Amino acid sequence: MGRPIKKARMSASYDAGGMAGKNTIQVSGYFPTGSSLQTDANTYIVSQRGAVRFKIHQGTDSTDVVYTLKAVATGSLTAGQFCVQVILSDSTVGYVGKFYNRTIHYVTAAGTTGTATYSLGTEATDEAQAASGAVTVDVM
Repeated sequence: MGRPIKKARMSASYDAGGMAGKNTIQVSGYFPTGSSLQTDANTYIVSQRGAVRFKIHQGTDSTDVVYTLKAVATGSLTAGQFCVQVILSDSTVGYVGKFYNRTIHYVTAAGTTGTATYSLGTEATDEAQAASGAVTVDVM
């Protein structure tokens, strides 16, 4: 599996409002078995189960389920899969193929692949790291 993600970047505890901590990796979309594509903004990674298997907290029904990470846009997901969107330093959108402790493998919509260090933030926070080559992973 390699080095797993730091537990500080995931959340297994919820505050009184049912939300994870502010540095929790947000899931862009997921496809439950027997249901349809979900893009709830309150869905996030709870723990890592394998190289590409993660337990995620589903915001629609507040349950935790294990899904497979796929480096595809939300519309391309199939049952049992989820995706995490990243913003590259040039504001290009990509999708995580694998998480490591400090780096990710990603694929852009154009099919470009790469490896980069990542930080947790939002689209607005990527502008300051244009020269660094780092990517920004959406958080709650």
